[in-house]
Amino acid sequence: MIFTALPTLSRLSLQLTYCPFSLFNLNRIGVRVLRPKRRYYRCCTIMASSNQQKVTAPYGSWKSPITADVVSGASKRLGGTAVDGHGRLIWLESRPMESGRAVLVKEAAQPGEEPIDVTPKEFAVRTTAQEYGGGAFRIFDDTVIFSNYKDQRLYKQSIDSKDLVPEPLTPDYGGPVVSFADGVFDLRFNRYVSVMEDRRISSANATTTIVAVSLNDTDAQEPKVLVSGNDFYAFPRLDPKNERIAWIEWSHPNMPWDKAELWVGYISENGDVYKRTCVAGRDPALLESPTEPKWSSNGELFFITDRKNGFWNLYKWNESGNDVLPLYSLDAEFSKPLWVFGINSYELIQTSREKNVIACCYRKHGRSYLGILDDSQQSLSLLDIPFTDIDNITSGQQCLYVEGASAVNPSSVAKIVWSSSPDSLMYNSYFSLPEFIEFPTEIPGQKAYAYYYPPSNPNFTASEEERPPLLLKSHGGPTSETRGILNLSMQYWTSRGWAFVDVNYGGSTGYGREYRERLLGKWGIVDVDDCCSCAKFLVDSGKADEKRLCITGASAGGYTTLAALAFKDTFKAGASLYGVADLSLLRAETHKFESHYLDKLVGTEKEFFERSPINFVDQFSCPIILFQGLEDKVVPPDQASKIYEALKKKGLPVALVEYKGEQHGFRKAENIKFTLEQQMVFFARLIGHFNVADPITPIKIDNV
Repeated sequence: MIFTALPTLSRLSLQLTYCPFSLFNLNRIGVRVLRPKRRYYRCCTIMASSNQQKVTAPYGSWKSPITADVVSGASKRLGGTAVDGHGRLIWLESRPMESGRAVLVKEAAQPGEEPIDVTPKEFAVRTTAQEYGGGAFRIFDDTVIFSNYKDQRLYKQSIDSKDLVPEPLTPDYGGPVVSFADGVFDLRFNRYVSVMEDRRISSANATTTIVAVSLNDTDAQEPKVLVSGNDFYAFPRLDPKNERIAWIEWSHPNMPWDKAELWVGYISENGDVYKRTCVAGRDPALLESPTEPKWSSNGELFFITDRKNGFWNLYKWNESGNDVLPLYSLDAEFSKPLWVFGINSYELIQTSREKNVIACCYRKHGRSYLGILDDSQQSLSLLDIPFTDIDNITSGQQCLYVEGASAVNPSSVAKIVWSSSPDSLMYNSYFSLPEFIEFPTEIPGQKAYAYYYPPSNPNFTASEEERPPLLLKSHGGPTSETRGILNLSMQYWTSRGWAFVDVNYGGSTGYGREYRERLLGKWGIVDVDDCCSCAKFLVDSGKADEKRLCITGASAGGYTTLAALAFKDTFKAGASLYGVADLSLLRAETHKFESHYLDKLVGTEKEFFERSPINFVDQFSCPIILFQGLEDKVVPPDQASKIYEALKKKGLPVALVEYKGEQHGFRKAENIKFTLEQQMVFFARLIGHFNVADPITPIKIDNV
């Protein structure tokens, strides 16, 4: 499908360059794609010739160059982008080869030169606010303020000078007990306004406030509290004159996507917030969860909320009447759940007194779209770009930077500076392209969604009689969404002859509030049923072997994995990565942000017990492998050890891998690699009926 741009776009003179191989110019016609640069196609000798005879071999036994080393080395994570005063892009990348250390990197001054690390080696840019972090840095001109992972203090650093050591802005509390996130510069008072999470009194029930950190003092001072009294805050955003501040707040037992409020406060001459107005979220007749407030250059407040149609759409605040005006109504999601700080789904790229032009992205039917919204005409025009998934948009000088990916393009920033794995494109002949599928659930007439990846390898095929083993992935969250983008860990499986399916079970985001709320009170039921229904649908379609169905998942996906294995007999083996085994224990021990999350997802004490796999070990009947970080504060490590000991005692084949120094999610390259390889060899040994082509030394499996 080709989309044309608005005629007014010619006045914007926007340019988008895409990493790692194509160049796009947004001109008067629209989007133009130029020839790839040859230098990005190195190492192509590994590609199979189209005339090469394929080897017939059992599914799962195929040899592939997409090794676990390739996957673990390609697992950089992007933590946000910004533009400095010179118009150069700055991005935050985490590096598995440095134990997951997150580093700010600056775009090279000249094409062909290497990007420059901004963060000194003794620092790492990461906040642990709400455990999941995000919004760990902010840039203005040539200054960056960032949260340092080791001590969680805020530091100020010059981007342009490598010789200046970052200066601490917040006090030394004797440990990483006070965290900051999602901050903005306040030029009127020369301070930094940020969300602060204080765990000095209680780590389980931290105090969250919006504070101001002075940039004047040579000695770090205690931050000044501006907004307090509620359980959670996010998105403190100042208007152009620094006279008003907008923010999002919510309280237990709600999560921010259940019910939240958007407030505006007015700032006095001494810097206090002295008057407050609720913009959205207080009307009892409107269930909504506003998010992402943003001020235009002339002082208008924009935000996203899911009132009325149940989808996160763009709105504008009419201050004089204190009412809300819709900009564009569409059954699509213009934002995503606030698991991490710093989400940026839209940018005001041109403002005037008559109109605003907004670059925005949205999700519909399993893919992302990038559009230009003219609020004066309430019209949205889409741009034809190669991304099917877009995370964030950053406004630069006369340009936009888009974080995106697709089934064949790795996660990248749309300017030739950053890619999670630029070398991954040399394996593109091995890539399995996802098929977006709708499948029937256990409720008649109801559908759920998934991405199905068939086995794909240019050098191998299987006999016509054989059906491939299937690995079904249940995503985490569970209020989250899986997306059909290039993920080498999936291609690791498909290029070896596995079918892979990534399920957006009921409760996933991207399909509106009604779909998202299918899981309320039914976690452990709807997600499990949908995963089983998807696997059965693929078996009935001839795309999977019923006797070789496996399931895997991390965090909440690990819980769905364990629940499916305990309460259903669809799958023949499973892998749980830091998954939940005991819902009651999780509720008692998890951090503040999610401490009431389970109440809405599960329900009564009886349901907490009945949906906890640890209480029904006698119902497990197939092999399971578990992986757990020993510093995990979201899902405590004893969840994995308890289920392991119980299954071992029962006599089932089971293995437990524990990683020192890992938290909720594995960041070290060696652990990412080991986890992937051990899942592969575990499944192959116990239900696969094939030999893995790679030289992997399996760990000890109990009861085998």
